[in-house]
Amino acid sequence: MSATAWLAIAVFAAAYVLIATEKLNRAAVALGGAAAMVIIGATRGHEMFFSEDTGIDWNVIFLLFGMMIIVGILKETGVFEFLAIWSAQRAKARPFRMMVMLIVITAFASALLDNVTTVLLVAPVTLLLCDRMGLKPIPFLLAEAMASNIGGTATLIGDPPNIIIASRAGLTFNDFLVHLAPIVLVLLIVFIGLAWLLWGRLLVHDPERSKAVMALTPRETISDARLLRQMSVLLVVVLAGFVTHSLTHIEPSIIALLGAGVAILISRLEPRAYLEDVEWETLLFFAGLFIMVGSLVHQGVITELAGSLTDVIGANPQGAAIGVLIGSTVLSGIIDNIPYVATMSPLVLDLVGPAPGLPPHQQSLWWALALGADLGGNATAIGASANVVVCGIAKRNGHPISFWEFTKYGLIVTAVTVLCTVPYVLLRYFS
Repeated sequence: MSATAWLAIAVFAAAYVLIATEKLNRAAVALGGAAAMVIIGATRGHEMFFSEDTGIDWNVIFLLFGMMIIVGILKETGVFEFLAIWSAQRAKARPFRMMVMLIVITAFASALLDNVTTVLLVAPVTLLLCDRMGLKPIPFLLAEAMASNIGGTATLIGDPPNIIIASRAGLTFNDFLVHLAPIVLVLLIVFIGLAWLLWGRLLVHDPERSKAVMALTPRETISDARLLRQMSVLLVVVLAGFVTHSLTHIEPSIIALLGAGVAILISRLEPRAYLEDVEWETLLFFAGLFIMVGSLVHQGVITELAGSLTDVIGANPQGAAIGVLIGSTVLSGIIDNIPYVATMSPLVLDLVGPAPGLPPHQQSLWWALALGADLGGNATAIGASANVVVCGIAKRNGHPISFWEFTKYGLIVTAVTVLCTVPYVLLRYFS
């Protein structure tokens, strides 16, 4: 590697340490790291702003921005408080039952939509629910972020890395359902058990608050029924756009922005009402993180790492599959799993070729890549986009989740879920 590449690694490592130690604002660190990459010559304007491989992923930025506006306008109708009370009453106001309900809803919604959109919709409900019940929301938010990454693994559209893999490997929506949905259902059950061990016994039940919540009438929280009906129709259209992405080839970011524009027109709200719910700090953090990781890609650092992995394991099919699974888990926890998969997928393509027609033991590399990247995203607060969004929402609402608080739970969840996938890969593709 060149001297510039080594400098880029040093800049990224320094920024990562600062983000992890939380000595400085994470958005400031990410933007500072991006500026340092420019100063050392690791990237330039074209690579930063116009390259799909080495620049800011505008699809992610504008998807988040559009959905944040839609969520902000929905918030004005009172629907999130309605859903919070309804959920509490369905769970008999028992904290762990509520957590399980939210985990299941989040996981299944993430499979049908995408995990970032899901947490944007579920997190506000969770915050209101915990406020009503007098519960600390951080365990619930952590569980939802991790459930979104697990659930999103099941389908082509559930997690952005899957879209990249499908494009490179020639895989369809049904391929993901057949190969990944079975193990994801098992992982969801395992995760619910982990949630009990990690957080269940910490959730304190307050009988008085429970009685008060059970006595509430959810419909009384709806402040603008007409706007809610209009926004419900719009949300269904937007979600349908996400689900049919593989048919229409319209980017989710475009759908989200169009939806946000229509929402602004029909709501007739003052800009302050919906713009105050936009997580500007999160968007800036993403931009800086994309530039830093893109600089590593541009300098060949990620390719070098992935290439070393494939060189070591290429001669042994079983070792290759498990090596890609474990290696992808580790690297996706350190850097965002989107640029990692964008770099690793061409290398898998070189090794085995497109997935259709491959024998099971060769096709296993594609599924190992998807499982490792998606589940590895749970390891740290910056491993997956959904994690960053949840941490941003939590901080904005006065419940900051530190890097290490997320990571100490995320490492456990990642280790257990990935270990569960090892026998699945071996039995399904090599027996």
